[in-house]
Amino acid sequence: MSQDPITIAGLCGSLRKASFNRLALSIFAQNLPEGAKVVPVEIGDFPLYNQEILEAGVPAAVAAARDTIHGADAVVIATPEYNYSTSGVLKNAIDWLSRTTPQPFAVKPIALLGASMGVLGTARAQYHLRQIMVFLDGRPINKPEVMIGAAHTKFGADGTLNDEMAVKLIKDLGASLVREVHRYRAAATVV
Repeated sequence: MSQDPITIAGLCGSLRKASFNRLALSIFAQNLPEGAKVVPVEIGDFPLYNQEILEAGVPAAVAAARDTIHGADAVVIATPEYNYSTSGVLKNAIDWLSRTTPQPFAVKPIALLGASMGVLGTARAQYHLRQIMVFLDGRPINKPEVMIGAAHTKFGADGTLNDEMAVKLIKDLGASLVREVHRYRAAATVV
């Protein structure tokens, strides 16, 4: 296996600084195997997608995000669940990024996780994201699924996650994503 550092582009589908998903993404980053790191991708400055804006040129915030994702070995997306789907800000970011060249999500291992106050966590939002990522030729990691339900009862005021199983699943997801990057690197050297 290559010992080169692994860069993971991290997107958070919530703009709130202390959101449960931003906290979950932070826990993911803190528990990655040695040699892997998350580089945050900010999506809050994206304008609402509009073809006329795109015709005038890719906005700077979109281009910066595209370049970060394209240059990364993998992607992690933390999504809330709003009305049985992902957040508008995350969908808007994906819509913008899908219309850029090079395609930033194509042939990238992608980890999905999320936290919600609902009992199902972010199951429906993540299933929508899986469909979107498959269409964009991304490679969503199948297991483990990290869908933190009743998040308001599981995160402490200091940002700690007080659910041992959820912490374990987050660690396992990071390890699974890193293993997938190593598989992609090994396959690339064979071809």
